[in-house]
Amino acid sequence: MEWTIHQVATATGTTSRTLRHYADIGLLAPSRVGPNGYRYYDDAALRRYQRILLLRELGLGLSTIAGVLEERTDEVTALREHAGLLEAEAARLTRLAASVRETIRRTETGEELDVRTSFEGFDASRYEEEVVQRWGRDAHEAAQRNWRELGEEGRAANAAEADAIGRGLAAAAARGADPGEREVQDLLRRHHAWVSEFWTPGAEAYRGLTAMYVDDERFRATYEAYGPGTAVLLRDAAEVFAQRELV
Repeated sequence: MEWTIHQVATATGTTSRTLRHYADIGLLAPSRVGPNGYRYYDDAALRRYQRILLLRELGLGLSTIAGVLEERTDEVTALREHAGLLEAEAARLTRLAASVRETIRRTETGEELDVRTSFEGFDASRYEEEVVQRWGRDAHEAAQRNWRELGEEGRAANAAEADAIGRGLAAAAARGADPGEREVQDLLRRHHAWVSEFWTPGAEAYRGLTAMYVDDERFRATYEAYGPGTAVLLRDAAEVFAQRELV
């Protein structure tokens, strides 16, 4: 049995554009391309795609994933390894959730943050390769430096601002707001300023970053947690913001 690129994209919550990109870089080729140009994926291709998605869930960059797949480890052994990594990641996320709950409690009671507990589960280094590939070593180092310089209070304020922007965009998406309307663009101005606490993107970089919020499963899940359509509204509104403010 074979599935079309549209069927695979719909079933996995990704986009046809992402699947075509994976084919272009040699990561996931369709099992065949029909005379009409349609791409089809068989069982072997879907199994490979599952491995790719599992490795993406662990935060690995595309070049690293390609290297892992080229090792040609037998499927059951590879899946056991992936399961172990996912269990370790689940434990990390449990620590991260507990850290955030503790920050909420301390914020509500007016207590200072405790550096020993406030950053349990965070691991910014896991995205280093991907950030460097997309935006360069300078952007990564600047982001890391700016994050350290924020200090505990600055990081807490940064997280609170991200949450406020996400909630605002979710409310706008729920009422069907136009990406160019003033309230939405005010939120985008805050979002660009929030990003710029680490690294200031120009128009094209900002478009690329916000496109990831839809195309990349990890980012989309983060924003869609606020409500359906939040990631798409952010991407579309960023295009308007880039044209108006960053050109």
